[in-house]
Amino acid sequence: MPQPRVIARDHRDLLGEGLWWSAREDSVYWTDILGRKLHRLRLEGGQVSQWTMPEMIGWIIEREGTPGFIVGLQSGFARLTLDPLTLMPFHDPEPDLPDNRMNDAKADRWGRIWAGTMPVTADRPSGALYRLDPDGQVACIERDIIIANGPAICERTSALFHTDTGRATVYRFPIDARGELGKCEPFLVFDPAQGRPDGMTMDAEGGLWIAFYGGGRVSRFTPDGELDRSIALPASQITNCVFAGERLDRMFVTSAAAGAEHEPLAGALFEIEPGVRGLAPHRYRG
Repeated sequence: MPQPRVIARDHRDLLGEGLWWSAREDSVYWTDILGRKLHRLRLEGGQVSQWTMPEMIGWIIEREGTPGFIVGLQSGFARLTLDPLTLMPFHDPEPDLPDNRMNDAKADRWGRIWAGTMPVTADRPSGALYRLDPDGQVACIERDIIIANGPAICERTSALFHTDTGRATVYRFPIDARGELGKCEPFLVFDPAQGRPDGMTMDAEGGLWIAFYGGGRVSRFTPDGELDRSIALPASQITNCVFAGERLDRMFVTSAAAGAEHEPLAGALFEIEPGVRGLAPHRYRG
């Protein structure tokens, strides 16, 4: 398998996360949470742009039929446009928890966003999983989470996968068209010494790809939860992955430099060849 490619740029992410593939811009977006940065890589030409945010930013998702994005800030949900930059916060789901922040999110095929929170210190179960509906209503779905990560949604089996990185566990929920989740069950439980599950994405064959923080790899699991393959990366703290490109056969992977400054490529953005095609991401319909 070809070696990972390092995207050339003059910045190392303290905590790279929040990957998004924009087909309409032929670009990959991602965040540096601790560095308070938003990045964009143009696939045509490889130009990297960067914006500084006023607070920590966990993720970015495009809006359907409307220019701009929804982003997850430390203080909650916000609308974002670029060139010029405008940022309009519109809902703080945890005004009573100022030391929490948003961490990761995905949109489902009905245009809802599923977003998790966590304590900045990553040391207690004060995080939660929220659902942002197209009409702007926000519902708290799960609590008692240490580090909310993922999620990933399998349309073949109508399942939502969600990770608590603090517990090194990926959970599985049945999901229906109303946005209701069924009984939560552990799907994969890992030995933290081998790396903790972080960001996730689904491929077109129903495989679940997981980035391993502290594990230096991304791994693919079958719908039955069996390990199918792993791709090693030259950094230990791997945080997220996304399919991109016209054929959705390219994968970009984020990493974190905070706590791994001795690693020359910690905090880099990587490109790997997954050997399978991904699924186009869903946009927010609000």
